[in-house]
Amino acid sequence: MGVQLFNRTPKGVEPTAAGQTLMDEVPNILMLVKRAEDRTRLAGQGKLGRLDVGLFGSGVLDVIPRILAQFHALRPDITIGLHNLTKSEQLQALRERRIAIGFNRLLPNEPDLVVETVLREPLYLAMPESHDLAAHQTIALPQLDNMPMILYPNLPIPGLAQEIHNEFRRLNLRLRVEQDVEDVVTAVALVASGFGVAITTQSATRLSLPGVIFRPLAVGHDLSDIELQCLYRRGDPSPILAAFLEVVHNFCQQNTPALAEMRKILARIP
Repeated sequence: MGVQLFNRTPKGVEPTAAGQTLMDEVPNILMLVKRAEDRTRLAGQGKLGRLDVGLFGSGVLDVIPRILAQFHALRPDITIGLHNLTKSEQLQALRERRIAIGFNRLLPNEPDLVVETVLREPLYLAMPESHDLAAHQTIALPQLDNMPMILYPNLPIPGLAQEIHNEFRRLNLRLRVEQDVEDVVTAVALVASGFGVAITTQSATRLSLPGVIFRPLAVGHDLSDIELQCLYRRGDPSPILAAFLEVVHNFCQQNTPALAEMRKILARIP
């Protein structure tokens, strides 16, 4: 260390001032070593560290916050970073390792990514409470023929808007697009302002904007409901990601029966 730590005496050795300082620091050194050992072990077990999650529009209104809350309760020492990203931005962020997992809908198949279904949500129609269809308990697509419609998301990668286009075309209905917007909050806000109606997911019904009501959409074919999916890098060895995926999988198992029951209830609505 470049200094003398001990003085030799007839009775043995005694510490110098520098030596005594080192001895005083030994408990701190041992504490830091133990702390480093404990934190390393916790990190290896997925109980300490950081998880960066990609979010989107209506996903932050219901399902994803519940999953994050369950994970936080189980792993309170893990810092969760939330990033509001479009579908294409999530794909890029995963490949650049800026996020560990993302949530979105209608995701493309990518060889380097794993896509899993978290939940399938029924579709709803958001409309002004004064709308002619407000008295109906459920809405069928033919009732929306040539009706002013607000579509989202208006993005390069196909999403719900493209699915609606496809279904209207299949049924030979006229899709009258009043506004194309990028997110569900803007879509429902425009509904509240009287611009038109919007097809959205059950999660969006938590947006309690004045003057807006929601009705189940009775549809068939590919537009009966829509998947909420998670995506992550294939072969990612992160123990934190593994722990989070365990929470996601448990959530899926707990909510699948509830969704099946909900479908039965909606099917009985005239």
